[in-house]
Parts: sequence; structure tokens; C-alpha cells
Amino acid sequence: MTKIIITGLNLKTADFDYSMQEFANLAQAAEMDVCLQLTQTTDHPNAGTYLGSGKVAELAAAIQANQAEALLVNAQLSPTQLRNIESLVKVPVIDRTELILEIFSRRAQTKRAQLQVEIARLKYQLPRLRVSGFNKLDQQNGGGQGANRGAGETQHELTKRTLQKRITQLTHQLQELATEQTTQSRARKRSGLPSVALVGYTNAGKSTTFNGLVKLFGEKTAHQVLVKDQLFATLDTSIRRLTFPDQKALLLSDTVGFISQLPADLLEAFKTTLETVLDADLLVQVVDCSHPEHQKMIAATNQTLQEIGADAIPMIYAYNQADKLEIAYPVTEGQQITYSAMDSRSLKMLAELLKQQLFKGYQKLDYLIPYTAGKYVEELNQQAHVLKTSYTETGTLLQAEVSPVQAQKYVRFQKH
Repeated sequence: MTKIIITGLNLKTADFDYSMQEFANLAQAAEMDVCLQLTQTTDHPNAGTYLGSGKVAELAAAIQANQAEALLVNAQLSPTQLRNIESLVKVPVIDRTELILEIFSRRAQTKRAQLQVEIARLKYQLPRLRVSGFNKLDQQNGGGQGANRGAGETQHELTKRTLQKRITQLTHQLQELATEQTTQSRARKRSGLPSVALVGYTNAGKSTTFNGLVKLFGEKTAHQVLVKDQLFATLDTSIRRLTFPDQKALLLSDTVGFISQLPADLLEAFKTTLETVLDADLLVQVVDCSHPEHQKMIAATNQTLQEIGADAIPMIYAYNQADKLEIAYPVTEGQQITYSAMDSRSLKMLAELLKQQLFKGYQKLDYLIPYTAGKYVEELNQQAHVLKTSYTETGTLLQAEVSPVQAQKYVRFQKH
């Protein structure tokens, strides 16, 4: 593991200690060994070095004494600040944004996620044009291969042009994948099924909740998603159909976790992934209620939802990991549930809460379907909750709980 020192600037905010603990957790998620933490309290950052000159000198001495291989700074630094600090501490300096990008890069498994992360990384590197201690700039694409270089073109200009060309290429590839996703999204909308998106802070238990609901109500062949006790274990959106015993059905999606100060370029790059959130009829914000700072996590999630334009979508607050606390669960109260994603009784109660929110417009209606139109009896049994069935001389008499769309579809058979 890379041995590192972390530092941050306390601008006298209430959440500084929490922010530093989260930053240390991010470093561990990137498989780094935090050997020391040094902080400084001040009213404002230093324009040239972010931290004060005395603190930078202290950090340089600590790096040498601890034989640290890098310095991590809990802020997004300007290109000038990065270069100035590196020149003084003599080891690579990684700011918060680059650290998050590093973690995302390690976690990206699918082509889409890999493209999204690389675009965000290159946009971050473009104004900096420096070689990170962990990730050398990719100069294999376009650099010096017959390009129209002017006689006075510097290496800086060439590298900048190389990165811009690479960003354009990757963005084009991502747009092609986004077109495929749009087609899939339209197909899901045509299905008429309501959609639910699990959102929340990273490592709150979204994927465990998702897997639990799929195991209870999903198709037997449905694949489970990765569950791991680490930040950003899941980057890609997974969507599964849930069908309940009363034949009500919905589409459930598991999405990338949020975090405070999520880099803007990363949010921009992940827009195609986050469209699943924007298309949802209902959001379920999964919260680790056992975490002492869970209220700050809720605030960070709500801020991100606002930034992507999803703050007006109806939302349920799902307070997970109640089994770690001495409280009663599962219990519901209005638009929230306290539960454990490891407990099937909790998941069934969560499912009932989803149904209450999504299927309010359902109604019980009686239908008389002639024997010559028997296919509609089969449709109702497959797609609706049939409560009673009997047979008359003229046809099949059913009482069924149906959606507004189904009520309109079968209105000619309705028995008044």
C-alpha cells in the first residue's frame, strides 16, 4: 500500500472533523496507508499554496520523517497550488477530486463507466498538465504522429491538444452508448411499469437492499449486484423487474452512490447513468442510520439530487442498518421506513411502502368478459390482481384490482 499523509484546512466549519474522517476513508478505499494527519485552522486559504507556508514546511518535514510517498489534500486545488505544494514537499500531491477520480477509475467495470471516468479524469488533468504520482497522462493517442505541429509548438501545447482530442473521441463513444440506453429507456416506458430508483450516500446499503428485494420479488434468473463494504463499490446502474404476489410490478434500479463535494466533471460524465434517477417515478433514499453523521449524508445526497434536477421527484427515506442500533424495526412512519436490508420482514415492509406510493390510482372493478374474448381473462390474470372469478352463461365474471391504464383498456367489459 502507498504510504501517505493527509491534510486539510479547517475554515471553522461545523463538519470539518467529519470531512477529514471521510477523506481518510476515501484514501483507504484507494488502498493507501494513512500514516499521519496534519491540519491547519485559518479564515481563508493561501492563494499560492492553499495551506500556510509554515504548515507546508511542517508537512515537508513530516513526509521525510515518515518516508511518505504522497500528500493528500482535502480540497480541490488550483493548478498553481498543486505545482507550488509539490515543489516544496518533493512528493506527488493528490487533491480530493483526483482521489475520487482514482477510486472511480479502479471501480469502473463496464465500458460505459470506464468512458465516463476517463472523460472526467482528462477534463480534470487538462488545466493541470502534470504527471500524477499515481496516474501518468495517457499520451498514446495522437501525440506526435504526423499531427500539424507548428515549428514553435511546445510540449505543453502538444499534450493539451492530445488530451482535447482524446476527450472528443471518448465523448463520441459515450454518446453512442447513451443512444443505446435511450432506446432501452423508451422500451421500459412503453412497458407502462412504474420505476423506482435507489439513491443515497455511498456504502449506505443500496445494493444490499436491491439484492434483497430482487431475491424476494424478482425473476429467479435475475443476477445479484456486487455488495462490498467499501466506498463506491457500485458505479453502474442495474435495473430489475419486481413482481409482487398481487401481480403489481415495477422496475427497480440501483445507482451510483453519492458523496459530499462530488467533482462536477464526474457528475457531468455520469449524466447518462444518472438519467435512470431522473426518469424514476419514485426515489428511495437509503440512509445508514447507524452512522453518527447520517444527517450530513442526507444533506449531501439531497444537494446532489438538486444539482442533477431530481429534487422534485417524490422520495421515501429508508433508514437502513437499524439492526446495529437498539431500536425497533421494521417500522414505517409516513414517507419513511426504519429497517435492515438483511431482514426479509423489513424488505417486505419496504415493498408495501413502495406499492402504497406507486399504486394509489388502482381500483377494484368488476368485469364480464364473453367467452369469445377469453384472451382478456388470461391477460387480467397475468397483469392484474384478480380477486374473484366466477362463470356465467354469458361469460367470465371477474373482480380485479387494476391500474388506471388497465381500467381504460378493459372499460368495455366493465360491469356496472
